[in-house]
Amino acid sequence: MSGGDGCGPLIDAVTSAAARNGNSRAVRKVRREELSTFLKSRRARIAPGDVGLPVGTRRRTPGLRREEVAQLAGVGITWYTWLEQGRDINCSVQVLDAIARALCLDGAEHAHLYRLADVPTAPNPMFEEPVHEEVQIILDHMHPLPAALFNAKYDVLAHNAAYSALYPMFMSGSRNVLRKVFLADECCTPYPSHSEPDHLARMVGYLRSAYARNLGDPEWVAFIDDMVARSPHFAELWARNDVALPLGRTRIVRNLAIGELEMYMTSMSLPSIAGAWMQVWTPSDTEAWDKLHLLLSMTTDERRRPWAEHVEQVHGRELREWAGTPIHVRDTGSSSAPLAAG
Repeated sequence: MSGGDGCGPLIDAVTSAAARNGNSRAVRKVRREELSTFLKSRRARIAPGDVGLPVGTRRRTPGLRREEVAQLAGVGITWYTWLEQGRDINCSVQVLDAIARALCLDGAEHAHLYRLADVPTAPNPMFEEPVHEEVQIILDHMHPLPAALFNAKYDVLAHNAAYSALYPMFMSGSRNVLRKVFLADECCTPYPSHSEPDHLARMVGYLRSAYARNLGDPEWVAFIDDMVARSPHFAELWARNDVALPLGRTRIVRNLAIGELEMYMTSMSLPSIAGAWMQVWTPSDTEAWDKLHLLLSMTTDERRRPWAEHVEQVHGRELREWAGTPIHVRDTGSSSAPLAAG
């Protein structure tokens, strides 16, 4: 349980108010005071035996001593004492990570430590959180509305059956929406370029906003470098340095089994999983509702057939995967189909 992180919104509210008043010193003072309290509380909850230290007989207070935390973190006792006293000293990401390990902080507490230490370039600790069963239940009960859960890099973490029917190409391979949209042929993506030219720019803008919270993260750096190298369009949009939020908008969605339909996308954050957010797609008019109902009433083969015909006729290949399920086909000499890109 992340005991210290519940006060995060309160601290942000206090420091934001101070910032609006132009009092940056007050902001830093509040954060340092909270950092002092937080470190003391985390130190007090750890028994020496929990971290392999001798218990001893002369402990007047529970938990670890300051010198023991400094020893475990590999930092000087004087420096750590100053940090815990809330003095205005500089903290590097590496030292904060060492202190987080010494104090056995979980993901939420680790992120809270970064905020209180006011390190602007610190990466956002993105620990792999499981998608709990209740989240999948919520997604399933949204049927017939297509709904899915994403992380900040647009990986599909969970989805319901309606989403899989509407976006079968997102279910194959890496299940990363950006890879499917930017690395597949335009005719195979669900977002026609003629309907909303700036849609992809907003997607990259949101990615840029999330990247700023993960600077220096090797996984993020590798992902961005790969996308820039493989997609000239992505590279162009990334170079603009635009930022955006995943706001709700009406969009044209293309599915070869039913054609184009107008949908409204609603975005919601999910604080229980770091960086996760949910998309829910609602038909914008009667025609779109009719098309969605038709799609959901089809058998899997009826939904798959138009895509298979398109891939064979336009791209000269055979469909090798459908909505995440491999399809056994004869060898045509091609290693992949457009829908399995990425």
